[in-house]
Order: sequence, then C-alpha cells, then structure tokens
Amino acid sequence: MAKFTPFHHHFNAISPLHPSFSLDQKRTFRSPTSLALPLTDASPLSAASSLQSFSSSVITFSNATTDFTSLGSVESTHAQVIKMCENRNSDTVAKSLILFYLEFGDLKSAAKVFLVDFARNYVEWSSFLEEYENFGGELREVLEVFRELHSKGVIFDSKILTIILKVCTRATNSWLGLNVHASLIKRGFDSDVYLNCALMSFYGRCGSVDSANNVFNESYVREDELRNEAIMVNLRSERWSKAIELFREMQFSFAKANSRTIVRMLQAFAKLGALKEGKQLHGYVLKFALESDLSLCNSLIIVYSRNGKRELARIVFDSMKDHDSSSWNSMISSYTALGYVYDAWDLFSKMDTSNVKPDIITWNSLLSGHVAHGSYKEILTILYRMQSLGFRPNASSVTSVLQAVIELGLLKYGKEIHGYVIRTWLDYDVYVETSLIDMYVKNDRLDNARAVFGIMKNRNIVAWNSLISGYSFKGRFEEAKKLLSQMEEEGIKPDLVTWNSLVSGYSIWGQHKEALAVIHQIKNSGLVPNVVSWTSLISGNSQNKNYRESLKCFIQMQGEGIKPNSATMSSLLRTCGGLGLLQKGKEIHCLCIKSDFIEDIYVATAQIDMYSKCGNLKSAHEVFRNNVNKTLASWNCMMTGFAIYGHGKEAISLFHEMCGTGVQPDDITFTALLSACKNSGLVDEGWKYFDSMSANIDITPTIEHYSCMVDLLGKAGYLDEAWDIIQTMPLEPDATIWGALLGSCRLHRNMEFAEIAAKELFELEPYNSANYVLMMNLYAMSDRWEDVERLKDKMADAGVKKGLVWSWIQIDEMVHVFAAEGKPHPDTGEIYFELYQLVSEMKKHGYVPDISCVYQNVDEVEKEKVLLGHTEKLAITYGLMKTESSAPIRVIKNTRVCSDCHTVAKYMSLVRNREIFLRDGARFHHFREGKCSCNDCWQ
Repeated sequence: MAKFTPFHHHFNAISPLHPSFSLDQKRTFRSPTSLALPLTDASPLSAASSLQSFSSSVITFSNATTDFTSLGSVESTHAQVIKMCENRNSDTVAKSLILFYLEFGDLKSAAKVFLVDFARNYVEWSSFLEEYENFGGELREVLEVFRELHSKGVIFDSKILTIILKVCTRATNSWLGLNVHASLIKRGFDSDVYLNCALMSFYGRCGSVDSANNVFNESYVREDELRNEAIMVNLRSERWSKAIELFREMQFSFAKANSRTIVRMLQAFAKLGALKEGKQLHGYVLKFALESDLSLCNSLIIVYSRNGKRELARIVFDSMKDHDSSSWNSMISSYTALGYVYDAWDLFSKMDTSNVKPDIITWNSLLSGHVAHGSYKEILTILYRMQSLGFRPNASSVTSVLQAVIELGLLKYGKEIHGYVIRTWLDYDVYVETSLIDMYVKNDRLDNARAVFGIMKNRNIVAWNSLISGYSFKGRFEEAKKLLSQMEEEGIKPDLVTWNSLVSGYSIWGQHKEALAVIHQIKNSGLVPNVVSWTSLISGNSQNKNYRESLKCFIQMQGEGIKPNSATMSSLLRTCGGLGLLQKGKEIHCLCIKSDFIEDIYVATAQIDMYSKCGNLKSAHEVFRNNVNKTLASWNCMMTGFAIYGHGKEAISLFHEMCGTGVQPDDITFTALLSACKNSGLVDEGWKYFDSMSANIDITPTIEHYSCMVDLLGKAGYLDEAWDIIQTMPLEPDATIWGALLGSCRLHRNMEFAEIAAKELFELEPYNSANYVLMMNLYAMSDRWEDVERLKDKMADAGVKKGLVWSWIQIDEMVHVFAAEGKPHPDTGEIYFELYQLVSEMKKHGYVPDISCVYQNVDEVEKEKVLLGHTEKLAITYGLMKTESSAPIRVIKNTRVCSDCHTVAKYMSLVRNREIFLRDGARFHHFREGKCSCNDCWQ
C-alpha cells in the first residue's frame, strides 16, 4: 500500500476552490449502475442515490478492504456500497474504490468513480492523474471515459468540465476541448470564471492565443483570476506587448495581480532586457507591499542582473528580510554573469555562513560565471572543491567543465569527464553530448566525436549540427555534406544553423566562392540568410586577409536589409585594421555607438585592435581605458598594440597592472610581452619574463615564444645565445625561428649562421621568395655577386617568383597604391619633382643616402636613384602633397622598411613638421620631429 501514499496525502485534505462548492451538493444524471460498477446489472440510478446510506451493522467498508484479494471482491463491495452507503461517507468510499481499482488494474473503473462519485475539488484532479499514470494509465483514457459517460446521458457540472478542460490541455486534445466549449455555451456556463480560466489556458496551449484572448474579451464578468490568467496566457506565448497591455488594463480596473503573474512578468522583462518596465513593476511591488514575497524579490534581482545593473540587484537583495537559496543563487549568478567573480566568491562565503547552504545551483553559477569570464583553470579547482564537499556534478556542471576543457585543450581530462558522464548516466542530456562532441572536434578527434554521436539516444538537430559543424570547421566538407544528406534522409530538415556551419567552414578555409554558393542554397531551400550567415562570410574573409571581399559582403548584407550584430561589427573592425583604413574604422566605430554595441567586450577589443593597426595608438588606449569589463583578450590586445609600436616599457607596465587586477596571463599574453621586449631591445626583461612563464605561471613556452627570444637576442647581437636556444629548445624549429635568425644575421652580417638558416628555410618554405631575397641582400652587402646570381637561378629553376612590393596611402575616400613594378601612379612626375626638392632640403639638415640598402651591382649614383623609387618614399611624399598641413600621414607597406627609408621618414617629419605613421610588414613606426617611436630598434 506504500505506493498509494501520494494519493492519500492529497485526498485527506479537501479544500474546495469554487465558491459554490458544497460537500452536500447533488448531481442529477441518468445512467445505468454499470457506470460505477461495470459487472453489475442494476436499474438506473441518480447521482443522489449512487452512494446511499451505509449501515455499519451490515458491513463497514474499512473492514471489507482488508479482505480484497481480487478485482471481483472490489466490484462486489462496490455493489454493496451503491445499495447501502450513506452520502456522508461518499468521499472516503470513493477514494478507497479508486485506489483499489487502480491496484487491481481496472483503470477505466477508477476513472469512472473519479468523474462520477468523487471529483468535487480542483486540487485532487492532478493528484489523481499522477496516480493514474503511475499505474500505467494514459490521459486519453480518462477523456475516453468522460466521452462514454457523456454519450450515455451523464450531465456534469461546471467543476467537472473545468477539470476535463485541464486534462484536455495536458493531453493536447483540442477536438474534445472545443466540444466542451460548445457545451458550456449551450448550458450557460460561459460566465463561470474558473471555467473561463481553464478555457483560456486550453486555447493558449492547444489552440491559438487569439482564441484565448477572445474568451477573455467575451467574458462580461472579469474577476481578478480571469485577468491574471489572460496575462499568463499571453506571456507563455511570448505576446509581450499584449501581456503588458492587459496588465495596464488591470491597473485601471483596480484589479490586483497575483504574485505568480508578477513573477512571470518580471521573468519576461529579464528575457527582453526591458529595464524600464522592470523598474515600473518594482514600483508596483512596493506600492502593494509585496516585497516580502521571496519569489518576487528573486525575480527583481534577475531583472536587474540581466540588464547589467548589479548595484540595483544588490540593493534588492540587501533589502530582503529573508533569503532562500534562490535569492543567494540569483545574486551570485548576477555577479558571475557580469564578470565580478571576486564579489561572487565573497557572497558565496557569506551564504556558507548563513542559514542557507550552497547547493548544486550555486556551484553551477560559479562554474558558468568563470566560463564566461574566461577563467578556465579556476573551473577545474571549483569542480574539485565541490566534489570534496559531497556535491555530485550534474549535466549543467559537466557542460561548463567541458567548455573549460575545450579552451584549455585538456583532451585527457575531457576523456575522464566522458567516463564520468557514462557512469552517472548523464549521456541522456543533449547539451552534455554535444559538448562532448565539441570537445573531441576541437581536439582534432573527429572519430571520437562521431562515436559519441553514433550512440546518442536523442539525436536531434542540435546534435546533427554539432557534428556537421565539426567536420566543416576542420575542412572535411565531403563528410559534412554526407552527414547533411543522412540527416535529411532521417527526416530532419536542415535549419539555418546547419547551413551557417557550412558557410562558416568554407569561409574559414578561404573558399569564398563555395561559401557564397551555400548562401544561394539557403535561399533555394526557402530560408533567408540571417546575420550569422553574412557575418560568417565577413569574418572568414577577414581571417584569410581577403579584406576587400569582407567589405563587399558587408555592403551586400546591408543591401539585403540584414542588420549587423556585435560579431559583425567585430569582424568589420578587424577588416579595417587589416587594411589600415582608419577613416572607415571610425565610421564602423560610430555605427557601433549608434547600434548600442559600444559596451560589448568583443566589439571594444576589436576597436583596440583596429586603432592599433591603423596607426592611432592613442585612440586604442582610450577605448581600452573606457572599457569597464576588461577580459584577458582586451588586455592582450592592448599589450600587442604597445608591442607593434615598440613601447616595451608601457607593455610591461600594463602586464603588471593586469596581474594586479587578478586576471591570469596566458600564452598569448607572453607572446605580446616578449614581442614588446623584442621591438624595444629589452634583452634582460625578455629573459626575465621568458623564464617566469614556466617557473611562476606554469605556462609551457610555445614556438612563438622561442621565436621572439631568438629574434630579441639576434637583433641585439647575441647570435651565439640565439643559436644555443635553437639547439636546446624542446620543439622542432619552424620557419619563424629560422627566419628570425636569418634576419638577425643580415643585420649583423653573420654569414655562417645565415647560410645555415637559409638552408633550413629553403626546405621548409621552398616557394617563399622573401627568404631568397633576404639571403641575396646579405650576399650583396658582402659583394658576393656570384652567389646572388646563383640564388636567382635557383629561384627560377624552382619557379619562385619575387613577391610584389607595394605601399599605399588613403586620401579622402581614394586609396593610392605605389608598386615597385607595374603601372606607375598617374601623378608620378609631380611626386618625383616634390621628392627631389625634399631630398635637397633634407641634405641641408644632414641627410646622407644609405646606398647599402640597394642590392644591385651598379654605381653609387645609380644606387641613389634606385633609393628614390622605394614605394614608401613615394607614398609619404604624395601624402605631404595632397593632405592638409596638420593632418598625419598614414602609409601601409607590405614588406619591412629599409634603413634609408626609415631615415628619410624621420627627416621628412622634421622638415615638414608632420607626423608620419608607417606600418611595414612587421610593426608600426611613428615619426615626429625627426625621431621614431621605435628608437631605431626595428631592423
């Protein structure tokens, strides 16, 4: 009998909700006795006589139940009850009959007793259905019993019909619900407030919200319950405007919203980011003194948190007299979501010492907050701590931990979590499974990802998209397309996420035409490419340095009426940075402000990157300082900006400031820091931070870090130390390592190491003309012209073509390109005339042409003429000619600037009193008053 406990528990306390309800209320109907007892053939009875006086001298039901051994004994006793039982005992008798019919498997008879002899209260119906389903019954069977009784003439009152409507809603039986509605109208029950509430709920879930609203509009008696239900129906269907309109009508009608409605309204405002409306509802809560309601206050905290108003959320929290676990969790979640992890931990400590102890939701909030903040290493520590306290990670916990594992690249740890998922049966959760797929995909384990997918029980479109996306991002498009076909064969139609993963994959791999073809496929399938589709194209082109295509895609996107999002803006800003288009970047910045993306951390970081690469370090630094919620990426971006300008000390100062705020550096941080030391000639500092990586921060140096150290030491003249690093490093030297050494050898004219480096580079990058040119320059500097010719022949035999050298400058909306070969600029004559005058003027200030920069076997006079043709000189000169005297000159060059051009730029800035920004293939140079920001530590 233990299995009956929940049913008994609910039925022992009957509290009618309907004002007209009475225990003595009688229902008149005409039906055979068999409606209550199927196997008894008796004459028709009325509801009033169905449970008649029951004499204890004949039998007591409670004693009889102890002898029930079969369904027949229950039916026999039921027959006696019908003939002899008094009405006053009907509830107790009906409950027992229902329970024993369920016990002996006669679910239909149990449903009949419930509908005919017991259903007097709105509370019991859900308890009955719960027990009914526990015994293997289905909701549709209850409705079939109701239909059978109705067809045999049973007349039900409004309370039973209300319950039937609720069952129709749960069973999504729209046809029967419509019939009940028609019956209500015929019998004049359409003014019953509880029936109308049930009707509105039914239409809201099984029909249409408009039908539900019609029920409300046609109700001439609009009590508070009906108004609250009308609002709830519209909120559930996300008819936000209608719900707000109904709520306002409620206030004008002096009706009162219940706490359930207000909570749901606040949840909607939190979801919509409707801070203004949330504040107004907060005022309503205060006006009616509802602030003691915990659920209301918790919802207010969430509204303010989701809108970034943590101070207001904390005020609500502190004003609460009592706090439950939801209150603490909402506040902790607020702090973590907004990046205030230290405040979250402080609140966690206070919660731990309060009467309310942290639960799994608290720990999950901390885990997800650290994921959002990028503090991935701390997540593993949190996981260990929560487990040590006896908390068992659930699906939400595992999803957060897997995200950290993905970012940290800890495949071994990810496999351990996979084992935990299998042991604890969490593999039912689609988010856990897709996270596992994602983890294997991003660790280049597509076979493992496919295996996880193969054993998934609930392979919905999310799972399909995860795997298709994995193959697409790895460039395995044939497998991705096969999966797409298999998905369609299994009856799952591709959605925009499916198509967008292909667009993104093709874009990332530089296959622009194929990506555009998928865009056309999206249109042909009846879908409309959205902002994600176009942003994938823009971002992919930007990553592959197809900046012009990136801008073209944006123009096309605007032409199709698609509004950009923050990811679009970030990609466009990086495109402008890649092209050095400062003015266009400023326009995008203005568009970000207009579109309210200015506080987005990814947009802010992209702005820092754009201004740094466009020669406006001051604006980059201003954006960085104005950014309140700095992430590790924004710190790294600003340090990189200082590095490319040669501001090593500023980068070091920023590094210490970042560590002081509690943000942990990563390998990218140290790449930026070492680059800054390299570009500023800070050898001692470089060694210090390189050694501290593994000693203090537990970061294993990567090939990028070793390359920076080889470059730093080599440029400073410590070629032997640079060679020792190459010989002892635990990684195989790549082209960046040998390229750094070769560049240093050219600077210091060390032929021995140069030839070793060149040999390695010719094998690693046989078609990179820059390596050949660099070595030819070194031979030319040593007058080894035969070796120069030998390398030229080697290039020709291998089919290596010398790369095109160019510089360009933007004046107004026009980009002017100056190339070493090809069609000359239309104003070439004027430019050379101006340049000759400039050179004459510069020589008066001490300029001497550095003919060692000409690697051609000609006389000195010819070498001076060759120097004048260097593209950066022509671009700077044109800028001086065509721009206002106060405007800075900004020139982009695709290769490293030579020593003579660097000197010329310094003199030009002096004699014309102009700021000149020159971005070459490696870094930025800011010339002002005859000096350069690099302090000549640039070669």
